[in-house]
Amino acid sequence: MATEMALVKPISKFSTSSPIFSNSRYGKFTTVRMSSTSQSTAKAAAKGGKKAAKTAIKETLLTPRFYTTDFDEMEALFNTEINKNLNQSEFEALLQEFKTDYNQTHFVRNKEFKEAADKIDGPLRQIFVEFLERSCTAEFSGFLLYKELGRRLKKTNPVVAEIFSLMSRDEARHAGFLNKGLSDFNLALDLGFLTKARKYTFFKPKFIFYATYLSEKIGYWRYITIYRHLKENPEYQCYPIFKYFENWCQDENRHGDFFSALLKAQPQFLNDWKAKLWSRFFCLSVYVTMYLNDCQRTAFYEGIGLDTKEFDMHVIIETNRTTARIFPAVLDVENPEFKRRLDKMVEINEQLLAVGETSDIPLVKNLKRIPLIAALASELLATYLMPPIESGSVDFAEFEPQLVY
Repeated sequence: MATEMALVKPISKFSTSSPIFSNSRYGKFTTVRMSSTSQSTAKAAAKGGKKAAKTAIKETLLTPRFYTTDFDEMEALFNTEINKNLNQSEFEALLQEFKTDYNQTHFVRNKEFKEAADKIDGPLRQIFVEFLERSCTAEFSGFLLYKELGRRLKKTNPVVAEIFSLMSRDEARHAGFLNKGLSDFNLALDLGFLTKARKYTFFKPKFIFYATYLSEKIGYWRYITIYRHLKENPEYQCYPIFKYFENWCQDENRHGDFFSALLKAQPQFLNDWKAKLWSRFFCLSVYVTMYLNDCQRTAFYEGIGLDTKEFDMHVIIETNRTTARIFPAVLDVENPEFKRRLDKMVEINEQLLAVGETSDIPLVKNLKRIPLIAALASELLATYLMPPIESGSVDFAEFEPQLVY
């Protein structure tokens, strides 16, 4: 799961154990017990500080999160005796794709990684640490969800169950590769602790289908766009992980194709007015989450020679065109009004962040946030209510890779 999925209901704030840092920048690793996106943690890690950084974990709407679902309903959806729409031959063909495991020997590190990391310092080092941490958390989230689905569906539908298990293999491989990247910066996420300590967001199965499909497809377009850009502009190739993105994104695309097949097998999620509303909602949630996240981290994209907003709009447009092949309705993201509203949301979000950084007491901060949250909600609603594009077909091409690779 390349990019974190959007949230449908708010998560309560919570604190757990502080990140634990070991001594020295040389030889020893800093173990991050919990994914923290706070700048103070990233700075301490990037500098290789000798003292433990006691930083509370912050959960926000834009933080990568872990998911759970109604597994009993999932079992009913994939029971071949109950659901006559299941096309087992299509799932079996997809299973062979996953069994082939094209990237089995792809994620092999070399000495370039550590050498490149040692050359990255200052603010850019901090930015890379956060990029690797967030990406690792998002991939590990996908691994946990897919692994559990593979286990729960084993008796109901062994073919679908095995595909989920093989997707969890891919996600674990990605997360491990990213965590190895953190080791180049003398860091490591304690993924075992993360599994137990992180709070999980509940999504109904149909929401898992919508959101995960989008997450995988938008991940494809992010990875392939960065890869192509750096291939054309090698002077910005400051860390070798990007050289692996061409094959990496093919995993994301195959995962998205599988969720396309899952949606086709559940036509009730595609063929009525509610499906159109939910499709637009998840498009909006995923696109806005990515745009706001990335605009908070423009230094990272500038560091690899990209204009953040241009990059994001390219990714959104291409993802939306791909999504239109299966979703019954999508947003009109190529309408200039769509980007204007996204940019307005960025302005409001920056104001919200600025309020949080003031020295005001919590009551005053909350009072200042109220009009800003209302303004953000108003922009979201106005964007959602823009005339959509009617789209989708349950008879779309079985395998999309040749269309978008």
